[in-house]
Amino acid sequence: MNSKEICHLIEDFLDSKKAQDIVRIDLTGKSSMADFMIIASGTSSRQIKMFAELLKEFLHKLGIQPIFMEGLGACDWVLVDAGDVIIHLFRPEVREFYHLEKMWGVDLADFARQVSARTTKED
Repeated sequence: MNSKEICHLIEDFLDSKKAQDIVRIDLTGKSSMADFMIIASGTSSRQIKMFAELLKEFLHKLGIQPIFMEGLGACDWVLVDAGDVIIHLFRPEVREFYHLEKMWGVDLADFARQVSARTTKED
């Protein structure tokens, strides 16, 4: 399974758990740390912790190991390192403060299209 397929599975998983504003950032040519970054929001620290723990189990079932996690103490921002895919889980106000999408040069119109496509998919 390649990293793009893994991204789709992670996005679908997070969507099924009611994560919000899920965005994928292609890091090709921008970073050697990973191929993709996924950013998603939850409504509370408790929800972010649940996303992280369930995502870790899901990734293990896919055979992705090792998986490293940072930020489980406060759960305002949890980073899940799944090798070629890095996942950032945020509370909305923390996500807005750090605005990783802007840092990595994501076109905001593209972000809106991704969110719209995911919303349309649910209908």
